[in-house]
Amino acid sequence: MRIGVIGASGFVGGELLRLLTLHPEVEVTSATSRKYSGKYIYRVHANLRNLTDLQFTDQNLEKIIDSSDLIFTAVPHGTAVDIMPRLVESDIKIVDMSADFRLKKPDSYPMWYNYSHPHSGLLKKFLYGLPEIRRNKLKGARLVSCPGCMALTTILSLSPLLKGNIIDQKRIIVDAKIGSSGAGVASSRATNHAERYGVIRPYKPVGHRHTAEVEQELSNIAGSEVSILMSTHGVNIVRGILCTSQLFLKKPLSISDIWKLYREAYHGEPFIRLVKDHQGIYRFPDPKVVIGSNYCDIGFELDDRNDRIVIMAATDNLVKGAAGTGVQCMNLMLGFEETTGLDAAPIHPV
Repeated sequence: MRIGVIGASGFVGGELLRLLTLHPEVEVTSATSRKYSGKYIYRVHANLRNLTDLQFTDQNLEKIIDSSDLIFTAVPHGTAVDIMPRLVESDIKIVDMSADFRLKKPDSYPMWYNYSHPHSGLLKKFLYGLPEIRRNKLKGARLVSCPGCMALTTILSLSPLLKGNIIDQKRIIVDAKIGSSGAGVASSRATNHAERYGVIRPYKPVGHRHTAEVEQELSNIAGSEVSILMSTHGVNIVRGILCTSQLFLKKPLSISDIWKLYREAYHGEPFIRLVKDHQGIYRFPDPKVVIGSNYCDIGFELDDRNDRIVIMAATDNLVKGAAGTGVQCMNLMLGFEETTGLDAAPIHPV
């Protein structure tokens, strides 16, 4: 199958190219970049040297449509909306990596993204692309919007507890820590090495925009409104997310009860690993041991004294948190085995 990647020079675009170049069922036929048009891909993504001789091209939508069976849009938020009407009109399959079609209520965009959505009629046409939650709907789907990295990590870690009426849905506290690649390739003083290195930097103590999609999806799962209290921090790693969530029980649960909930929810899931060990240094999820992989590691601890559960989840923000889930969605949309091109083990040490 022929794949086009619009916006291929960023971190997510580079990860898409890395995964797609080695995917046995697809061929990347176009990779766009206004800045690097005409340059070989490996001049920007040096890790792909000798893996592809493709060059970046300008963003000519008609040429990309004609040469593709499925298109990834990996352009910045607020940019995908400009090109999406023509892509949708073409009847081609689309996996959008931006936030422009994740939220289903038009009035959510001024609140969380500071713009009024110019094509709000398209919002409900896009399926929220989280395979562990929406697998059957993703099979054969045409229009998919991939989750945000911290949103995905939080949703996967909390959804088993939201399916039953066992926790306080109005008091879910999420502490998220993310590496520097989460800020993208655009530079600023905050991402300058001298300012970014060595930090544990709170950058959005309240009001992080991923809150909206977490509430949207978990409310659908719970069948009633869920409130998420999210705080985010930038930390001194390049890749990886750790989301630590605190939830409060409505009724007592045992450790075995929680194990049962998660094992039933994720039995047979190829990219979910439950981590709660009594030995070794990685007794709970840690981003260090998922880097380069499509895994989401989930663990927990029970605080009996306060009727509290602490849920921890770790992902690589560029793989499971972005490009890996995008390829996982593509596999389902095109009828491939879901794990194709994604079964590499994490890299360690990093």
